[in-house]
Amino acid sequence: MILIKSCIFETTQDISMEKPDYRIKIIGAGLSGLVAAKVLEDQGYSPEIYEASDRVGGRIKTDIVEGYQLDRGFQVLLSAYPKAKEYLDYKKLDLQELLPGAVIFENGKSKTIGDPLRSASLLLPTIFAGIGNFSDKLKILNLYKVLKKKSVEEIFESHVGTSLEYLQQKGFSEAIITIFFKPFFSGIFLEPNLETSSSMFEFVFKMFGEGLAVIPKQGMGDISKHIAGRLKNTKIHFKTPVNQVKEGEVILENGETIKAHFTIIATEASTLVNNLKNQETHWRSCHTFYFETEKRVIEKPLIGLITDEDAIINNIFYHTSVATGSNGGKELLSVTVVKQTDLSLAELQKKVEQDLKKYCGVGEARFLKHYFIKKALPKIEDLQYEMDPTETQLNNTIFLAGDQLLNASQNAAMLSGERAALGLIKNLEGGSIS
Repeated sequence: MILIKSCIFETTQDISMEKPDYRIKIIGAGLSGLVAAKVLEDQGYSPEIYEASDRVGGRIKTDIVEGYQLDRGFQVLLSAYPKAKEYLDYKKLDLQELLPGAVIFENGKSKTIGDPLRSASLLLPTIFAGIGNFSDKLKILNLYKVLKKKSVEEIFESHVGTSLEYLQQKGFSEAIITIFFKPFFSGIFLEPNLETSSSMFEFVFKMFGEGLAVIPKQGMGDISKHIAGRLKNTKIHFKTPVNQVKEGEVILENGETIKAHFTIIATEASTLVNNLKNQETHWRSCHTFYFETEKRVIEKPLIGLITDEDAIINNIFYHTSVATGSNGGKELLSVTVVKQTDLSLAELQKKVEQDLKKYCGVGEARFLKHYFIKKALPKIEDLQYEMDPTETQLNNTIFLAGDQLLNASQNAAMLSGERAALGLIKNLEGGSIS
């Protein structure tokens, strides 16, 4: 994690310059960089974004393969994210809702559980699933109520240990921890042992309780396209990787030097700024396999969780259970692997296909594509929800953004981009900012 000390720098505004004339450069066209550009535009500035790849999105992109929409890793948007509600038009994104529940695959059998208060169709399956005791169900309802009243700021100030320790302290049975909480949150945190901070668990649990998991009809990559489409005075340079950022200049990989009054680094900064070389971000990775199948083993838009310890796969999801792209009446299945493995890609694919058949009853499955997402989520020790705009300032002209500064979430990515832009504006204009 990049450490930024809160400090005050002198305002460097040139009163003879108009706002659009300031050379403001943003490195990275992910959520952080795009939101930073939107905030700057709204205040009259005209930034430029330098993006190494051929499109916006950062770690959230969607590819088209054989007519299917394949997100680069199974991802969802939590509709309750505060910054998502602020910067995204949910209606235009045509969000497809997943049901608030899951199908549990255990010992070759499947059971459905969910929140019957928000989806009546899950009432009977949940009652007869036999997962967790009555006390577990009461504790889940109570946790929803407690976290609804708890602000996100309070959540991130109340770390009590790992997520596993938190659940144990709350008195949940070992059975429901093993069968539900571990596989469900392992797919979110991308680590199988719930070693992630209890603060992150509470935050995610609160977001699930207050909203739904959703996917834009055109895939997760449409989120970034949506924000980029709202930019009117921002120029984006694609396929333009940056080698180094210094005060007053951006040095491209091709050796070209770009003059800058200010720069926002909305990507991993340790590789771009010399004095941050020893503060490299560490990452969690995962594998995602996509298959085409003739039919679904999960009819409703629910995630499938595999609980068996010997299984390599963590979760499965049929993207054709919601309107996110189909191909001639067949089904699109994603499979996520979060466990670390020494298997070769061919061996891993074979094991995944064996697990699909053994644990989930998925027979014929035609392989479409594999993604190894090396930098899927940043590992962060000191989790935070919020940061003051002044805390994003590295030196007189460089500001930092990215979810690695706060917590591993799309909300944090957008919030940090906003805060970096506000910090830059405060530096230029002085006065107070909100």
